[in-house]
Amino acid sequence: QVQLVESGGGSVQAGGSLRLSCAYSGYTYSSNCMGWFRQAPGKEREGVATIYIGSGSTYYADSVKGRFTISRDNAKNTVYLQMNSLKPEDTAMYYCSAEWLGRTKAPATTMTCPPRGGVPSPVVPFAYWGQGTQVTVSS
Repeated sequence: QVQLVESGGGSVQAGGSLRLSCAYSGYTYSSNCMGWFRQAPGKEREGVATIYIGSGSTYYADSVKGRFTISRDNAKNTVYLQMNSLKPEDTAMYYCSAEWLGRTKAPATTMTCPPRGGVPSPVVPFAYWGQGTQVTVSS
């Protein structure tokens, strides 16, 4: 059973930094993709950054490129999201997620992952979710 537990959210002023952590279990597929998503009130959930837990290759949404860094520590089964130069528009609930393993109905939520198997920008379905951690950035 895949379990994801996020931590590290909080309230900061614009320009500040936060580091989110996602401790996962039951998911040991090194060629699969994990990622961070966020959802602000009244808005759709959007992908922020993705990473292959084996290779460490990364992909970022344009809105966070240059400010956020996704990384992983395989010894700790943890994925991180370092967020710098935070803006009020980064305020949202942040969710950790893992790629669909194909054992159930295909999920609706997808996100681009780094190049894989000759595909430069694979769009991958994500099926497993944590409970979320709130990030609030004040101006």
